Amino acid sequence: MTNSRPRIEIEPVDPATEREWWAEFEAASRRPLETRMRYAFIKTYKPVLDDAPYRSFDTMEDYRRWCEENLPDWLGYGRV
Repeated sequence: MTNSRPRIEIEPVDPATEREWWAEFEAASRRPLETRMRYAFIKTYKPVLDDAPYRSFDTMEDYRRWCEENLPDWLGYGRV
């Protein structure tokens, strides 16, 4: 039986880069949890979604229609 999954090619990392990554990882692991959590998430402005404190809809269909009519495609809220 053959494996139908595509092969993923992974480029080798040069030793200097790998040492740098490990040094950064080790430094991060010594920081307090609160600090790590603060830097773990990146706030990205989402057009339209972030422009109002909340929105409510009577039905899921109303919500889906609003998303299709108002949100950019790249946010991924459209129907497939």
